[in-house]
Amino acid sequence: PEHHHLELGLRQLHVVAEDGSDYYVRLAAGQNHGLFLDMRDGRRWLRNASANARVLNLFAYTYAFSVVALGGGAARVVNLDMSRGALDLGRRNHALNGLDDGRARFLSHDLFKTWGKLRKAGPYDVIVCDPPSYQKGSFVARKDYGKVVRRLTGLLDPKKGGRVMLCLNAPELDAKFLRGLVEKEAPELEFVERLANPDSFPAADDDRALKVFIYQYRPTNNL
Repeated sequence: PEHHHLELGLRQLHVVAEDGSDYYVRLAAGQNHGLFLDMRDGRRWLRNASANARVLNLFAYTYAFSVVALGGGAARVVNLDMSRGALDLGRRNHALNGLDDGRARFLSHDLFKTWGKLRKAGPYDVIVCDPPSYQKGSFVARKDYGKVVRRLTGLLDPKKGGRVMLCLNAPELDAKFLRGLVEKEAPELEFVERLANPDSFPAADDDRALKVFIYQYRPTNNL
């Protein structure tokens, strides 16, 4: 991607561009540099799904999903991540793209203690859930992802419904794991599609690669 760099204090942040949006990254930070390139098609899907939408971005990290949602015309985005460092970089990413216009909220809280606040800020038309596979003391996908999935339909618009993008990047957990969680914990969600990963990230085994699933919620009282 196109890029340049900028010195901010003692830390060097590079700016990379993707599909018309710019992001700060720390290239020396290893895997957690600030923008996961294999999630490109997930960001494209969200941009296309965000016109006039109320979006909830869980496990926001550096808030790239928020940037593309607002760039796609979202009415507002509520972002949540426990890391205050990520929140700071997320704010910078919004300012970098001229999106510090009040449509985005940034919450630095433990998700499992924040359901009430998220419900109060809703309802939402689109929810993005892209958690870490393992983060000691806060989230372990194998045991915690189901606790998140079971809450999602209660955050979507109860009259119009909405869409959910669920992501999982844990080689040890296959597609059946996540689809099974949804069938058990949120059977109201209808599977729509699995997004393909970019060609630049070929995988010998799709079950070990990044998994991005799109679901639709249609309230039963509207059927």
